[in-house]
Amino acid sequence: MTPDIASVLAKARRRLIPFLFLLYIVAYLDRINVGFAALQMNQALGFSATVYGFGAGIFFLGYVLFEIPSNVILARVGARLWIARIMITWGLVSSAMMFVRNAQGFYILRLLLGVAEAGFFPGIIFYLTRWFPARERARTIAAFMTATVMAGAIGGPISGALLSLNDFGGLAGWQWLFLLEGVPAIVLGVVVLKVLAERPEEATWLTEQERATLAACLREDASAQRHETTRTALRNGRTWLLAAVYFTIPVVLYGIGFFLPQMLKAASRSTDFIVGLLSAVPYAAGAIAMVVVGRHSDRAGERRWHVLVPALVSAGGLALSTASTGVTWSVVTLSIAMAGLVSMFGPFWALATSTMGGEGAAASIALINSVANTGGFIGPFVLGAINDATHSFAGGLIAIAIMLAVGASLVLFVRDDT
Repeated sequence: MTPDIASVLAKARRRLIPFLFLLYIVAYLDRINVGFAALQMNQALGFSATVYGFGAGIFFLGYVLFEIPSNVILARVGARLWIARIMITWGLVSSAMMFVRNAQGFYILRLLLGVAEAGFFPGIIFYLTRWFPARERARTIAAFMTATVMAGAIGGPISGALLSLNDFGGLAGWQWLFLLEGVPAIVLGVVVLKVLAERPEEATWLTEQERATLAACLREDASAQRHETTRTALRNGRTWLLAAVYFTIPVVLYGIGFFLPQMLKAASRSTDFIVGLLSAVPYAAGAIAMVVVGRHSDRAGERRWHVLVPALVSAGGLALSTASTGVTWSVVTLSIAMAGLVSMFGPFWALATSTMGGEGAAASIALINSVANTGGFIGPFVLGAINDATHSFAGGLIAIAIMLAVGASLVLFVRDDT
C-alpha cells in the first residue's frame, strides 16, 4: 500500500527539524553571545557603545560578502559536507573571541566569524526545499526558526551563568563565555557528516515506499517552479523586492539582540545572571507566536499579510518600549516586539521559496539573506551611535521601528504564488 504523503512528511519533519533546530540554536547563540559578553567586556576593554555596535554588526559584512558563493557551493557539493565545514570553522573563530584585547582585534574576529558562518542559514532553507513541498514550508521553516528565539531564551541564562565564572582559572567571565559556547559548533559539525541525509532518496530511516512517495511529491512540486541559473536568479526583480522586505527584519532582530542585555541591565540594575533570565522572556514569547503564525499561514494559504501584520505589531512594541524605563514595562513591550518580528519568518520564507527551484533557488535565497543581513550591521550600529549621542536607547528604537514598518509594507507588492 502506498504511504500517505502527510504521514511521510510528518516523519521527515520529526527526524530533521529537531536536529536542524539544534544546529541553528548553536549558530544563533554564537552570533549574539557578544551581547552578553558586552556586560563585562566593554568595561574591561574600554569599548564605547559605538565601538561595540560597530564590532557586533561587522559580522554581517563578512557574512554578506561570502553568502552567495557559499550557498552556490552548497548546492553543488551537498548540504552535509558544506554545513559541517561551516560549523567547524565558525566554532573555532567563536572560541578565539576570548583572545580579543582591543577594538581592532574585536572587529577582525567578528568579521571572520561572519565569513565562517556565511551560507549556513540560507543553506538550511535550501536544504528544506529538497524535503518539503511549498505548501508545507511556512510551518516547517517556522518550526526550524524557533531556534532563533529559543537560543535567546536558553542562551540568556547560560550566558549569565558563564559570566559568573569571572576570574576562574585566570580568565574573565566573558572569555569563558566565548570559549565554551564555541565548542558545541565544532562537535556538531562532525556529527553532521555522520547523520545528515542529503535527499529523501538517501534517507535510510524512510522505507523504500516512503522514499518513493516523498520523491514523487517533490517532483510534482518542482514541476511548478522555475529552474533557473544563478545568473538569471540574481537578476530576478522579485528576488530583489523580497530582499528589500527582509532587510528590515535583521535591523530589528540584531538591534534588539545585541543590546537587549544592556537595556535590561539599565532597567533592572540586577546581576548578570538575573539579566540573563529576564532576557529569556521576549524570546520565549517569540517562540510561541512564531509557531502559531506559521501554522495559521499554511492553513490560510496566505503569506503577505502574515508578514505585514506581525511587522506592524513589532514596530508598535518597539515604540511603546520607549514610553518607560521600568523593567516590567521593558520586558512586556520588548516581548511584543520580538513576538511580532519573529512571526514574520515562516510566512516570509514560504513566500520567498514558492516559485524557484534548483541552483537558482540556492542563489536567490542567498541573495535575499545576504542583502537583508546588511541590516544586521545597521541595526546595532544605529542603536549604539544614537545611545552614545543621547545616552538613551529610545531614539534608536523608534528609528528601527520605522524602518521595519516601512520595509515590511513592500511585501504587498510581491506576487504571492503559493
